[in-house]
Amino acid sequence: GYYIVGLLAQAFLIKQSGEKIVHDPRLVWNTFDIVDEYKGVAVQSKSGHAFIKDVMREHNAVYGGEMSAHHYFRDFAYCDSGMIPWLLTIALLSETGQSLSTLVENMIAKFPCSGEINFKVADTQTTIQKIFDFYADQNPQIDRTDGVSLDFGTWRFNVRASNTEPLLRLNIESRADSQAQPMQYYVDELTGLIQS
Repeated sequence: GYYIVGLLAQAFLIKQSGEKIVHDPRLVWNTFDIVDEYKGVAVQSKSGHAFIKDVMREHNAVYGGEMSAHHYFRDFAYCDSGMIPWLLTIALLSETGQSLSTLVENMIAKFPCSGEINFKVADTQTTIQKIFDFYADQNPQIDRTDGVSLDFGTWRFNVRASNTEPLLRLNIESRADSQAQPMQYYVDELTGLIQS
């Protein structure tokens, strides 16, 4: 779902630059990159349909996407649709002359990510605080829109309690053009910390 959010943002912004695109904070760099390239405005929202829809209305956003593959559209009464994304994707493939796999592979190569990793923990807030404390001395940029996102410049992660299940959800991303460690390094480090 993550890379599709950027792809759908591109589909809208090709037609109308300056539009606002709402996204959740779990994985963001690909979305920022595309929205910036096509001269849109990225607006962050807490995950979940009620939050996304409220932020879309507040900012009159044309599109809102979640990494969980929920997609909301201003012209569809801010509702989620599975059909509209495919229609927009087909139109974008036609316009660009590229295959879907090529478009997505290019995004994955630029901004590799872990995919969402779920953990059962005794206390999500205590675990989130333990993670925050572990990385605090590295002076990351901190965002608390939904859980905690820590950005170290070359890599970042978001960790949050699920809105719908008794789980802790972790998402990690990096920049391929940076001196970041291989993705598995960060996955192993955070998994060890969460499970300790």
